[in-house]
Amino acid sequence: MHDGIALERRGIPAAVICTDAFERMGRATAAVAGLADYPFVMVPHPTGRLGPEQLRARAEAALPEVVALLTAGADR
Repeated sequence: MHDGIALERRGIPAAVICTDAFERMGRATAAVAGLADYPFVMVPHPTGRLGPEQLRARAEAALPEVVALLTAGADR
């Protein structure tokens, strides 16, 4: 979250991705940074034990949201 916010503040579009287990922490981190409504993409937890095909499927499922965040950066 910190890196995504730092990049956005420099005018560089970013798409933060985190697993749903860390949603609360992500929202709290964004709020502390003064961006309570900072958008980010959530994927199902866990990811660490997934095989390449399963990770690819999750990445493909998240891709539309990632692209939306990256292309909407100027609107934020």
